[in-house]
Amino acid sequence: MEQFVAEIEAYCTARGISPQNLLRRAINAPWGQWQKWKDGKSSPTMLIADKLRQHMRTSACVETPEDAA
Repeated sequence: MEQFVAEIEAYCTARGISPQNLLRRAINAPWGQWQKWKDGKSSPTMLIADKLRQHMRTSACVETPEDAA
């Protein structure tokens, strides 16, 4: 799980978005899901992890003005 969290954080840092925003865009995750993963209160299924990795490989995800608000 630590490696997966690190992958997401690196991707988001490189693109100037928050991990929460990535999860919303890629899998329509509820707000707060990222923090639950980081806190160890829940974890993604392999299907969700695969969807996120696929999204990170194929998306040109960049911050938009409404993301910064």
